[in-house]
Amino acid sequence: MPVQELFDLTGRVALVTGGSRGLGVAMATALAEAGADVAITSTSEADIVERAAQIASVTGRRVVGFAGDVADEAACERIVAGVEREFGQLDILVNNAGINLRGAIDELSPADFTRSFAVNVTGTWLMCRASLRLLASSPAARVVNLGSTLGTIAAANRTAYTSAKGAVHQLTKALAIEWAHIPINVNALAPGPFLTDMNLTLQHSEHSVRVINQEVALKRWAEIDEITGPLLFLASDASSYVTGSILAVDGGWTTH
Repeated sequence: MPVQELFDLTGRVALVTGGSRGLGVAMATALAEAGADVAITSTSEADIVERAAQIASVTGRRVVGFAGDVADEAACERIVAGVEREFGQLDILVNNAGINLRGAIDELSPADFTRSFAVNVTGTWLMCRASLRLLASSPAARVVNLGSTLGTIAAANRTAYTSAKGAVHQLTKALAIEWAHIPINVNALAPGPFLTDMNLTLQHSEHSVRVINQEVALKRWAEIDEITGPLLFLASDASSYVTGSILAVDGGWTTH
């Protein structure tokens, strides 16, 4: 295949969970710019409909929004059924929906810990499960799960999040083996310190400054659009022989 065609997603359909803000918006927009039609999800119907219209306007692709909580099995089934109804296929699943809970172990409740796993891990598992039939019919099926640098390294006051993202990494590897015969390529992105809305308030904290200056090799925060190149690699024909990988996009944080 000519190199210029490796990243061309024309004729493919992508589903991005948590696609109404942050990295989700950037990834959904990039997939559409690469030629895919895109479905995005959020727990807020108003947010997702508005965001879908914005992405469609910018990219010229068909973009449809679905409301639903990925931690709810029925919602996952309903979302995938909607994708099939609207597009008739699914080639790329990006499991981006997640929550990031911070706090010391004695400050978080058991319900907090359970919710972290419900959205970050069980939600990813449920979406993969619900999407299997459609993905298995695709000639170039790709699943991209959103892990985290903190799924590989540890941090204080992040037991709920680091545990959940570590589980996402293991889920990714196990499913890559399980689905290799179909084949469906399953990989994960592990973002490091990105300047999402959630992190803007932490940018100048003592802890963040220390991490950026002492632990991140490139010594800076990532811009939102720096996730799109790695995503398009894992979502496209460029990664045809890549499965079960955890691709760190962290400025060299995990080199420490």
